[in-house]
Amino acid sequence: MKKFFTFLLAAAMIFSASACFQSQPQEPTGDSPAAATTAKATAETPATPDTGNYVNVCLASEPETIDPALNSAVDGADMILTAFEGLYKWVDSGESVNNSDINYAATEPGQAKSFEKTDNDDGTVTYVFEMRDDILWSDGKPVTAGDFEYAWKRLIDPDTASPYNYIIDMVVNANEIMEKTKTPDELGITAVDDKTLKIDLTYDCPYFLEIAAFASTVPVRKDIIEKNGDQWTFDPATYVTNGPLTMKEWVHNSYITFVPNDNYYDRSAVKSEGVKFVLMDDHNAMFSAFKNGELDFTQEVPLDETKALLDAGDLIIDPYVGTYYISYQNEKAPFDDPRVRKAFTLAVDRDYIVETVTQRGEIPAAGFVPYGIADAKGADGDDFRTVGGDYYDVKGGDEAYQKNCEEARKLLADAGFPGGEGFPTVEYLYNTSDAHKAIAEALQFMWQQELGVTITIDNQDWSVFLATRREGNYMVARNGWIADYNDPITMLDMWVTGGGNNNCFYSNEEYDALIAKAKATSVPAERMEALHAAEEILMDEMGLGPIYFYTNRHMLNPDVKGVYYTPLGYYFFHYATK
Repeated sequence: MKKFFTFLLAAAMIFSASACFQSQPQEPTGDSPAAATTAKATAETPATPDTGNYVNVCLASEPETIDPALNSAVDGADMILTAFEGLYKWVDSGESVNNSDINYAATEPGQAKSFEKTDNDDGTVTYVFEMRDDILWSDGKPVTAGDFEYAWKRLIDPDTASPYNYIIDMVVNANEIMEKTKTPDELGITAVDDKTLKIDLTYDCPYFLEIAAFASTVPVRKDIIEKNGDQWTFDPATYVTNGPLTMKEWVHNSYITFVPNDNYYDRSAVKSEGVKFVLMDDHNAMFSAFKNGELDFTQEVPLDETKALLDAGDLIIDPYVGTYYISYQNEKAPFDDPRVRKAFTLAVDRDYIVETVTQRGEIPAAGFVPYGIADAKGADGDDFRTVGGDYYDVKGGDEAYQKNCEEARKLLADAGFPGGEGFPTVEYLYNTSDAHKAIAEALQFMWQQELGVTITIDNQDWSVFLATRREGNYMVARNGWIADYNDPITMLDMWVTGGGNNNCFYSNEEYDALIAKAKATSVPAERMEALHAAEEILMDEMGLGPIYFYTNRHMLNPDVKGVYYTPLGYYFFHYATK
């Protein structure tokens, strides 16, 4: 049943590329009370040092949330998957990532020991999972099928306001619950008894077992959450977990430590004293901490150090399936006009950004879905991007860019702003990072130079930036999205009208219908046809502006062994030794 998730398709394009620089690769966008409660918890938490012999990791600064239902960031998911385990889990495959110091991750049964799958006469599919006999929460109470039922119904409940509620929209009645025509109690998931979980799907979803390993679908405790409300994640006494590690301490804006969960069924496999997630956002400070031995793992280094570190082999490149892009606020003038959005997108010199600004081998993006995602329509070795092709020229060098800019100026004139005349001052928003700032400054120059518009740039701290963008209080903002599983719909279904992660506020009825069609059929060719048609609409209206396709990178203390990784962006440290 083990499934290796190595993204062999388009390997030559992605696995050999150099690194990107995003601190928080996957973006939290749903309404969440966590940001507000973080400030309160921070003020109340003393910054006392913890000197245990941990594997010291820096992924990003303070997470917005580590509530499985509210998180949608890669750094938050890394922490959640350290402490929780779903029906399926990620394990070390034993296969090295590009002959590096880490291995690929693979999925295998986690809290569930087995399942039976039944194809029903009406086209629905039923999974019946049998739970392990030895699964316990960190406080010693048994993990039950009912804990999963509660967690999934909480995830889909509109009152939870989860940005990832749609991740389980293949479950019977999920869409009706999100539309508030049915209640969460009607979701097609039932704890038959403490050890048996029945899940009914509307169709044979090809990536369902990957969803069963996803951070949003882990179990959570009803009694804990109902008693402690939004504060349950901040206190180690209430952050009750069922995974390899459990929280020991959270000193806000400083670190979160996780130590072995003595009640975990595979406790003997955890060899270290635990993992300390050090919370930092200054790349110079991260790099200094790594050089000084205060960090065992970091992804971020100063831009001016990158080339030398890559050349020396100290900065290691990892495959990564995602897109760095521009969010336009589609509901607010002037970016409510597709001609304006397309003009701004075409006026971006992607070659300059990846070759001169980032210098880490990112791939200029001429579509939204990145390379490395399978396409059932394609021939062997093809993937969705290869089959879908380019929506504008990113391969013709400076000549192609100048043609793109000519078209951009014509589009802006057609929209009523010839030469940028009368166009309002545009504020470009990004979160604090020298790399994001460098891209912002490059975009500012390009748009002013080629379109004749005035651009200001503004940075905000991570949690403030997330809230601002989520609420739509911006004109143009930086963004990024990483695939959640190996299917193109992971990049496309978030742009349906009212979607929890749709922070561009894009809306198109035909697009919505195509996504619904893709989710209603199990026929691969039909699914892919609908998804290609959907991406074509998204790119024709330019609901967002792709810049480049990601690669990932890391620096790891050579004394640390046992780290593994999936190109979805998750690094796993809980079985590492030091």
